[in-house]
Amino acid sequence: MKRMTPSEALVETMVAHGVKNVFGIVGSAFMDALDIFEPAGIRFIPTVHEQGSAHMADGYARVTGRHGVCIAQNGPGITNFVTGIAAAYWAHSPVVAITPETGTNSQGLGGFQEAEQLPFFEKITCYQGNVSRSDRMAEFTGRCFNRAINANAPTQLNIPRDLFYGEIECEIPGPKRLERGAGGERELDRAAQLLAEARFPVIISGGGVVLSEGVQDCVALAERLSAPVVNSYLHNDSFPASHKLWAGPLGYQGSKAGMQLMAKADVVLALGSRLGPFGTLPQHGLDYWPREARIIQVDANPDMLGLVKGTDVDLLGDAAAVARALLARLKDRKLACDANRDERLGTIESTKAEWEKELDGWSHERDEWSLKVADSDGGLHPRQVLRELEKAMPGNAMVSTDIGNICSVSNSYLRFEQPRSFFAAMSFGNCGYALPAIIGCKVGAPDRPAVAYVGDGAWAMSMVEILTCVRENIPVTAVVFNNRQWGAEKKNQVDYYGERFVGSNLNSPSWAGIARSMGAEGVTIDKLDEVGGALAAACEAQKQGKTTVIEINVSRELGDPFRRDALKAPRRLLDKYKKYM
Repeated sequence: MKRMTPSEALVETMVAHGVKNVFGIVGSAFMDALDIFEPAGIRFIPTVHEQGSAHMADGYARVTGRHGVCIAQNGPGITNFVTGIAAAYWAHSPVVAITPETGTNSQGLGGFQEAEQLPFFEKITCYQGNVSRSDRMAEFTGRCFNRAINANAPTQLNIPRDLFYGEIECEIPGPKRLERGAGGERELDRAAQLLAEARFPVIISGGGVVLSEGVQDCVALAERLSAPVVNSYLHNDSFPASHKLWAGPLGYQGSKAGMQLMAKADVVLALGSRLGPFGTLPQHGLDYWPREARIIQVDANPDMLGLVKGTDVDLLGDAAAVARALLARLKDRKLACDANRDERLGTIESTKAEWEKELDGWSHERDEWSLKVADSDGGLHPRQVLRELEKAMPGNAMVSTDIGNICSVSNSYLRFEQPRSFFAAMSFGNCGYALPAIIGCKVGAPDRPAVAYVGDGAWAMSMVEILTCVRENIPVTAVVFNNRQWGAEKKNQVDYYGERFVGSNLNSPSWAGIARSMGAEGVTIDKLDEVGGALAAACEAQKQGKTTVIEINVSRELGDPFRRDALKAPRRLLDKYKKYM
């Protein structure tokens, strides 16, 4: 037991858990602890907005596999965390949100910046540690850090602001990293039997493969089965794209090749995937989910098993450990899929080649609206731009994508060779995610190129964090697709509402000019042959500490509707509205 202040107990516990960086905005509520961050070896990174802090912590956690930490002023500073923590929850990120609260001596009196902060985060964290006594500061802090890393989920550490002060005696709890196993022996045997009998097995490599550091284990299992591997939705970095068995991502704007191969499956191994509903919807005119196939689902969270899709075998375990256990069971076994191995490999190769040829020729969208506007406003075709960006992307780049039409279309074009390279907004789908997330990634992996894809609508929500890049010397590259509209919602107005564009058209000043006014580099692109060179130069400039905003003026053509599953043709019963039908 050592004698110290509660602030020292908080900081010493953070140090024991390996914390090197904390994102936030300075506030009086936690200033006593903040004052000793620097001598403890913790860098405090002041941001422009608290939501950005949470997204940065998320990006940092996802690229490093370590805790991302954010902190802010009680009340309004903490409520600004909510969207970012919800995004981290659905990205399975071990973020610790430290939330100073109104002091115990004035709670319930409606004082300045007072709010009940625990209810806000109840459904978007895996654990809430509420410090009720100053001598329990280290205990709750350690528990929050351990729960976050072991559950791959955010936690909340709530601290009344008066409990940072005084003197206590305590022990500093160290990290406890739990080892996950491969699941039950019986279920492993059942899964191995199904795979041994399969003539066309397909593997879905999900986010759990990345979180468990299991990509190479997935590769080894796929090679034993000669099975095509598709990435689960927005986990394009869960299998190396150069591998002959890689078939691309499922879900919205994903790989047609992957979907066509999935449709042929008689056994599907969903490795580290919750099989989320949005990631398995029909796409490209294909209702590809194989309804007659036997399904093996592997997940570390028992609540996810069988939740979305009916399953034949549920394996509760670590994705990497399960892959190794299945490989051991199949290594020297006679497999049905060995008999048609060459035929299957040929099918994989030809299906992928067909899709690449289609992408090469898919210069612009083909629906009636897009054909009407594609060449009328002088912008570049988004798909051609995305193809050029793909060609110019550095091999070890980290890429974040925001939510929106063009960013979603990029799902067909983003390919990666190593895990922890792709950082999308995931199923929470909030705008304003990509820039702050990639800033956090850059802090966690400063030697890797960091690139954010953002539409102009979402860009306006988050562009102020360019100031964080400039002030704190965190160089990143932002590619802003300027089509002067909220594209995803405008597509719905095209398809369902007679091209009545309410709130979806945007006219804004030069994003590159605004970037320059904040101290960053700003480049405007109007010619296709300038796209690749601009990205390469911007990534190179990161080595000199320069942040660059590449504004690409693109046409107003639109990809497939984002939420066809959730919209219906409108009905109007009142006469004064019927004329708009």
